[in-house]
Amino acid sequence: MKKPYRNGLQKLGLYIFIILLGSCSSSEKEKGNKDLSATVNAYVDKPFLQEYHERFIIDKHIPEANDVRAVYSDKTGTLWAATKHGVYQKKKDAKTWQLMIQGANQGPAYDLKMDMEGTLWLATWNGVYTYSSQKTRKTQGLDFPIGKLTVAKEGVYALGPDGIWLFNKGQWQKKEYHVPKSIRAVLSDGRSGLWIGTDVGLFHCAENGTKAFQGNEDLISAAVKGLDFDHDNILWVGGMGGVTLRDQNQKIGEKLPKDGIPSGDVTVVRKGPDGRMWVGTNYGISRFEPSSKDYSVLLGQRWLLSDQVRDISFDASGTAWIATAKGISAIKNRTMTLAGKADFFYKALMDHHVREPWIIARSRLPIAGDTTVIEREDDDNDGEYTAMYLAMESFRYAVTKSPEAKERAKKAFEFLHYLREVTQIDGFFARTIIPVSWKKSHDMNRTYNAQQRAEERIANPRQKSVEKRWHVSKDGKWKWKGDTSSDELCGHLFGYYWYYTLVADEDEKERVAHHFSKIMDHLIHNDFNLVGVDGTHTKWGVWSPDLLNRDLDWNPEKALNSLELLSFLKFAYHITKDEKYQKEYLKLIHEEKYIENAKELYTTNPAWETYFDTYLALYCYPPLMSTEEDQGLQKEYRTHLDQWFHKNKRAKSPLVNFTYNLFTKGTDELESSIFFLKDAPLDLIDWRIDNGKREDLQVVREPILEDLQVNELRPPSEYRTIRWDRNPYHAISGNPHQLREPVFWLLPYWMGRYLNLIQ
Repeated sequence: MKKPYRNGLQKLGLYIFIILLGSCSSSEKEKGNKDLSATVNAYVDKPFLQEYHERFIIDKHIPEANDVRAVYSDKTGTLWAATKHGVYQKKKDAKTWQLMIQGANQGPAYDLKMDMEGTLWLATWNGVYTYSSQKTRKTQGLDFPIGKLTVAKEGVYALGPDGIWLFNKGQWQKKEYHVPKSIRAVLSDGRSGLWIGTDVGLFHCAENGTKAFQGNEDLISAAVKGLDFDHDNILWVGGMGGVTLRDQNQKIGEKLPKDGIPSGDVTVVRKGPDGRMWVGTNYGISRFEPSSKDYSVLLGQRWLLSDQVRDISFDASGTAWIATAKGISAIKNRTMTLAGKADFFYKALMDHHVREPWIIARSRLPIAGDTTVIEREDDDNDGEYTAMYLAMESFRYAVTKSPEAKERAKKAFEFLHYLREVTQIDGFFARTIIPVSWKKSHDMNRTYNAQQRAEERIANPRQKSVEKRWHVSKDGKWKWKGDTSSDELCGHLFGYYWYYTLVADEDEKERVAHHFSKIMDHLIHNDFNLVGVDGTHTKWGVWSPDLLNRDLDWNPEKALNSLELLSFLKFAYHITKDEKYQKEYLKLIHEEKYIENAKELYTTNPAWETYFDTYLALYCYPPLMSTEEDQGLQKEYRTHLDQWFHKNKRAKSPLVNFTYNLFTKGTDELESSIFFLKDAPLDLIDWRIDNGKREDLQVVREPILEDLQVNELRPPSEYRTIRWDRNPYHAISGNPHQLREPVFWLLPYWMGRYLNLIQ
């Protein structure tokens, strides 16, 4: 069934260095979007830093223990957390957390800092504690509670509603600084003074006095919660409204939500080891590149246990430790190559996404986001997505000549072949199959009364109220799903073409030809419609000239379905040499104007645009581009391909780009393809992503009018786990009960390898 989706692009702005004839950078997440296609011949695969998320729940039975205010990882790998419930410690290899202050002294903790001698300082409800030599001690000589700590060359400062103290020469010395009691952030100025952020302004405290910055000319707002210096010694002042940039004397700039901050409620600012500025908010984190407008966002449970960020710290390895309202998130990185990432994804594919007889599909997580229990489930598009896997294994075999790739490609083809055999309807194939023992499936059989049928017909006059979607196979082993769609046949075609072209030996080619000719004979016999068990065409399986050209209700499908049918017939003729397919093909071109119909695909009415049409067209180009011998028709198809690519290249999809490169022998959008392959997360859980609440983006209804979308395409690390039929612009999307199969990544990777664009 067709799905309303949309493609497009936002300028990604992340570094990627690709040099003529193949050298590239091995720095962390590369970012950028300069078009180097005119000079770059290939990307040579070298190590890069791949980010991933680790989660740390302190105590699942005590919510206050996971309400983390500050976090610190010391040089031994021990992790510390200041929480609403108290101070916790977790040793490097331990699985449990230890409460470090117990009894009458247990209570809320607010901050953690380690001094230059390796002593950890703890700010709590009843004073300041130190931890060294595996002992916790309470210090004396200051009032409490203490909310903030900072370490300077002159000692350790402790700040609370009742004063500011400096620990120097073994004792606390109270500082006579005149500042508000609502202290939210503190930072040493490096010259024995302090920058202090409060609810009512920014203050600079030194021995010669205190200076207040509270005016509109000083700050975006007087509510200050985060402070740090960037690599140019510019002070970033985060708070309500965004981030004010200041030199020692005055405001020199600002970072507002529109500049890349997902929420105007900034809670913390930290400079990372690589110079990036991390801005934590009550709705995620933005990271700004040094001396650049480029930024990236960490949001949702893919990256954060809670979007409410309280603190950020970094350890010597570069790991970012994030204190959130629901636990601690660690943003780590590992050195990978694209080849290593391919191995990682391929193992995940084999471990979690293959079900009998050889169906490649998503899996179900009974508990959202929890991969300890993974269940197999059916999908309307099991056939289509197994065909994409078939294409992937075909490219893998073409590159590696791996017997395993060939064997598994054949298994995938055999499943697709069986989808036709199992129906016992000559030429008609099923969507998918499940074991007859399964008690649950999607779209289970049901009945409709007359009123329900009327309701559906009024809502959609083309609606088919299919009562029996699942049918038992002749051998009683399987249930097969009918009402097969046009999407399925397009996907099958793509798999068959690449299997036939890159893998199949002569016997297997004969088998492909026989199988596909059965499907095409079924279409020809039924006026180019896919006719199911009820003797009528399926809801979406329509390519008939009588419907596409003469039934106004089918105008939305006219352009794409015309292109599809031409490709089906051209492939059938190519693999069988049976003139009847060529005859029907030419008749549709000359008498029914199917090429003219197809030209309307890129000037279609906005109400008829769907995002997935980009990829349904992609499935159809290989037979048309590679097997047509008529020069006039070749030119028509090349023009159509160019229009398709130039409309869709801004989506920065490596599958789009490499498909175009296959037939143009070019390197268009190579940098964006490599960027996608690097930036795509390792996490395959389809986490819910709500970009609609981000203040750096706008919610729009364009260009796909049906969908609520954001106005800019963000990098793949910021939208839902991809399937190529899913609109990456969706404002709100994702289902954490699903574990997605990584074919979306592996297919373009092996295409790039086949093209020698990835070496």
